[in-house]
Amino acid sequence: MPLPKGFLAESLGRIKPSPTIAVTTKARELKAAGMDVIGLGAGEPDFDTPDNIKEAAIKAIRDGQTKYTAVEGIPELRAAIAAKFKRENNIDYKPSQTFVAPGGKTVLFNALMATINPGDEVIVPAPYWVSYPDIVLLGGGKPVIVECTLEDGFRLTPQALEKAITPKTKWLVFNQPSNPTGACYTREQLKALTDVLMKHPHVWVLTDDMYEHLVYGGFKFTTILEVEPGLYDRTLTMNGVSKAYAMTGWRIGYCGGPEDLIKAMAKLQSQSATNATSISQWAAVEALNGTQDFIPKFQKIFEERRDLVVSMLNQSNGIQCPKPEGAFYVYPSIKGLIGKKTQKGKVIDTDEAFATALLEDTGVAVVHGAAFGLSPFFRISYATSNKNLEEACHRIQRFCGGLD
Repeated sequence: MPLPKGFLAESLGRIKPSPTIAVTTKARELKAAGMDVIGLGAGEPDFDTPDNIKEAAIKAIRDGQTKYTAVEGIPELRAAIAAKFKRENNIDYKPSQTFVAPGGKTVLFNALMATINPGDEVIVPAPYWVSYPDIVLLGGGKPVIVECTLEDGFRLTPQALEKAITPKTKWLVFNQPSNPTGACYTREQLKALTDVLMKHPHVWVLTDDMYEHLVYGGFKFTTILEVEPGLYDRTLTMNGVSKAYAMTGWRIGYCGGPEDLIKAMAKLQSQSATNATSISQWAAVEALNGTQDFIPKFQKIFEERRDLVVSMLNQSNGIQCPKPEGAFYVYPSIKGLIGKKTQKGKVIDTDEAFATALLEDTGVAVVHGAAFGLSPFFRISYATSNKNLEEACHRIQRFCGGLD
């Protein structure tokens, strides 16, 4: 029975389901139906959570750490977060300036929903992670999409940032290493952006550093506050344990920022999720305070996979694939394929048409570029085995070679 007309909130009409989750779900359904599917849509490592972290969670259960926690997080985790920011990013946050949420997405949601008023503008560089604009829209704000081109390495330029800022701008959402492109910024490139931001004291910065530890080829990650401490009072630095520690399902995101903003986010969360799972919080304490020896091993494996995928895709007709510095994604251009037809007669007129035909004809699931705000591209996650990646890339090569 359909819901009565007008029953659902109008605000829900501003947003759409997550395209990345939709692709992963579709791939699972086809696989369950017997199709030979290789899913390259999921944004999560294929590694298992390290044993020391799992043991910390088991100990927490045995020790009875299974109750509600403070909304902002357990004191031990907040202290570990403050120590991490000082140790790795040279940022001084007191534990009271930190906040724990059930996933990085919830940190973003709380921060934006706690601060956006109708008509407020939020600058979102594209390609963007799919949830940024929708959270802004849900809060009644206006996402201002700034396209970052392949020629600029998918990076926001200071000129484009300056042009996008208006008196209504409240936030810049800044993600690096980037999901979906893997693009990173050098200290000099960041300084050029912070010089612009210092001229506009009404603009706050939300940095999404979730892929911080997944950088390759000797690249040195730097977060914005390391480059410009003058932005300290209007920057929220967000991170989490999902990607570098292979803990996507544990749902722990965290941030550091001005104490009044942290209190506002806690007020909002107190009326929604209340707190991140207590057991996951204790696991995150071990993740941040325990051995980091496995991270270089993860990096090495991801770097080998990146090089494999970039090489094989660049051998495909009509595909141009830049080599990213971080994360575990590539974002190839299919400009050379637009207008061609598949062997079944379907026209590749958009990147969505490409992704759909690729899945139906070859069983390879990727996410189309329009989902991330920049076409004609597609995103591949190389967080899967070399065997899967080689087979998937061979299928893509054959598919592209068969287009007329």
